[in-house]
Amino acid sequence: MVEQVRRTQQQRRAETERRVVDAAIALIAERGSRAVTLAEVGQAAGYSRGIVHAHFGSRDQLLAAVVRDAQRFDVPEVDGTGLDRLAALVRAYLQNVALRRPAIGAFLLMWAESRASDPVLGPLFAERDRSFRADLAAVVRDGVQDGSVRRDADPEAVAVLLLGALRGIGMQQAGSAGAVAGDGMVEQTVAVLVQGLGSGPQPA
Repeated sequence: MVEQVRRTQQQRRAETERRVVDAAIALIAERGSRAVTLAEVGQAAGYSRGIVHAHFGSRDQLLAAVVRDAQRFDVPEVDGTGLDRLAALVRAYLQNVALRRPAIGAFLLMWAESRASDPVLGPLFAERDRSFRADLAAVVRDGVQDGSVRRDADPEAVAVLLLGALRGIGMQQAGSAGAVAGDGMVEQTVAVLVQGLGSGPQPA
């Protein structure tokens, strides 16, 4: 019986935190993180002004939770070469961007703010960018080893190039110009990637 009560309390806490994070994402996607206060987030989530502090402790911790949540996207399992896995990752990232969900807009706006040396977002995104580059480089390295990626490819350099391209496409999608990241653009990007990195003969 005690275990059941504890589980219910955990579920309630998780629900509250989910609503708070969703409210923060919606507000940040609309006007950026710098213009959003904890009181506004609590009210938008349907709670008291102090609910955010009670669950997250500070604005910094809330922003960290938003960044963690907003950066998630599903990458399908691929039983293939390193190049196959890299193509699947890039395709999944761009398809996620194409959805134009508030979480994507919030993430990209915060990433842009972090480029301006925001004292909170700067370190958060520096670590996440390093981690993403490391993941990309590892897949490229696997491709070099299994022969699907050209042997002269520098995994770290390719990772920098890909991260810049993916973030740049995302920023164009989120911007006021509203560049459309449709299926054609996604597949064209993947095709350029495969042709540029693939170890096989290049098309005429």
